[in-house]
Amino acid sequence: MDYLEIEGGHTLQGSVKVSGAKNAALPLLALSLLAKQPMEFYNLPEVADINTFMRLLTMLGANITTKSAGHQIIDTTNVNNTKAVYDIVRKMRASILVLGPLLARFGHCEVSLPGGCAIGARPVDLHIKAMQKLGATVEVQGGYIMAHAKNGLKGADIVFDKITVTGTSNVIMAAALANGKTRIVNAAKEPEVVQLCQALQEGGLQIQGIGTSEIVIEGTNGELLDFKPTRVIPDRIEVGTYLCIGAITNSQITLHDVCEEHIESIVLKLNEIGFSTEFCNNDKNQSITLYPCEKALQAFRITTTEYPGFPTDMQAQFMALSTQCNGSSFIKETLFENRFMHVNELQRLGADIAIDGNVAQINGKTELIGADVMATDLRASSALVLAALVAKGITRIHRIYHLDRGYEQLEVKLSALGAKIRRLSE
Repeated sequence: MDYLEIEGGHTLQGSVKVSGAKNAALPLLALSLLAKQPMEFYNLPEVADINTFMRLLTMLGANITTKSAGHQIIDTTNVNNTKAVYDIVRKMRASILVLGPLLARFGHCEVSLPGGCAIGARPVDLHIKAMQKLGATVEVQGGYIMAHAKNGLKGADIVFDKITVTGTSNVIMAAALANGKTRIVNAAKEPEVVQLCQALQEGGLQIQGIGTSEIVIEGTNGELLDFKPTRVIPDRIEVGTYLCIGAITNSQITLHDVCEEHIESIVLKLNEIGFSTEFCNNDKNQSITLYPCEKALQAFRITTTEYPGFPTDMQAQFMALSTQCNGSSFIKETLFENRFMHVNELQRLGADIAIDGNVAQINGKTELIGADVMATDLRASSALVLAALVAKGITRIHRIYHLDRGYEQLEVKLSALGAKIRRLSE
């Protein structure tokens, strides 16, 4: 099993090209199940979750051709299997995204109940209820979601009790092939959902309300769609993570291929802490540069919430950064009940953190000391990398397979910035 060994205390400098967004790529890959011809993708990130999802598509009967790094053609025209087995789905919760398109295209499917992440309960009941509203019969048997719609899905009003990104994406894909109009109320507005809608619209689907909390879709009544080549949007969480890496090491770094609109809440919080940033547009490639702060870093408050608010996927990274800020910072996690699991590991490095329910108080500035720590989930892994970069001495981060799920060549990119980091085997 691999681990990372990091020597802290080094200032970084240079630039990084941001990878495609994993959380945008996954629903787009599922969307290929609704294509009447092979679907072409660009800028797919080479991370474990993408590889897992492509294995799932292959098991369903898809043919995948790799043209170059990040450039794949997915051909689902010969898909003849509608069962997403436990062995694949348990590794990644996003596998549930095949439920909507499989059901819409074939009128039946079996999808294992998902696993893949320890940050808290993310129930699939919202997905199931939505499919039932669209006319499907759904049962859970033997750990599988068994869904049937013999006469096809029918458009309906879907009102989500709470905002769900994967739930919104699943319903959008199911509604695309339904008979009649579907209205989704309290829909997620994340950029990843927006790109899914735009790909459907470019493929010929009538869809209104893109980027709003109410989306209206006129289904094709079973007719498959003709999708255009799709380039995956930049990963806003990777952008935020590297900005925090620059911030915690007080370094000047530039990130290429970013979208300013997608990272507004992150940049505003960094500005509040004391960092200045600058966006630059060059040949359709937007970049952002973070500049070192010449004064003491200021403590801050964060409450995680749905887009366009502060993302829960950046909470752990900012907690690591807060250990180097003067005063008490407060982070309130409103979306996942177990998303403070990185706290114990940060404390092993010397962080002064107290937890009260879903609120963390971090007292700084604290000198961190290298130690052996263990990653518990994807974003917790990146928080430990941040802390290790400023910790005195050597830090070894174990179980980095979590990190590999969502960050493409992180140690390579960090080494290019001047970090002392090595991937080793236990």
